[in-house]
Amino acid sequence: MSHILLVDDDTELTELLEEFLVGEGFAVTVANDGGRGLELARSQPFDALVLDVMLPVHNGFDVLRKLREDASNPGHSLPVVMLTAKGDTVDRIVGLEMGADDYLPKPCNPRELAARLRAILRRGRSEVETGDDNLTSGPLRLLPREHQCFWADQGVNLTGAEFSVLRVLVENAGEVVSKEVLTEKALGRKLMPYDRSIDVHVSNIRKKLAEQGASRELIINIRGAGYMLTDSQG
Repeated sequence: MSHILLVDDDTELTELLEEFLVGEGFAVTVANDGGRGLELARSQPFDALVLDVMLPVHNGFDVLRKLREDASNPGHSLPVVMLTAKGDTVDRIVGLEMGADDYLPKPCNPRELAARLRAILRRGRSEVETGDDNLTSGPLRLLPREHQCFWADQGVNLTGAEFSVLRVLVENAGEVVSKEVLTEKALGRKLMPYDRSIDVHVSNIRKKLAEQGASRELIINIRGAGYMLTDSQG
């Protein structure tokens, strides 16, 4: 049974989501402020975190930042689905840039939330169960089973979503992969209108690889077609 941490100060909504998710086979722990949510995420193992942006004590961005910056806590690599205000594109992009795996606008559909959580959890299991021992493209090396990425033997710290996006690009190196295909294969869902998730994940990947010496042209955007991993060495 997958254990989900749900952090939202809307008690009516959390009761609704908890009841639905439990009925769908999840175990759910609820926190109604960012301070308690951060404490739980740091101290207990969870399979995924559903995190609202607007929270008392610590807002959702603060919670996410604190989790991602401290590699010593159990929540450092925890998959995160952000709950953002409907139509607030800025919050969605900021959350993804800070390391969220996906987002849903509020008020969210419980069935859609369950589907997103299953996609995240299924992605992680697939990498462990069927991942190749070693995927390489020049100095870039991925170890799917261990969920590790290296550039010229230097470790690159990627979120689960970023790792999945990069894996699809490595598996199709030298070929253009559309945003639709990347969204379906890496995020486990359909591409939505005005969805910037793949763009932000690719931007994060470029930045992290560049910090280890990779060229910004390693992953190029083919306008109107998608993204391609090139043979640029740095």
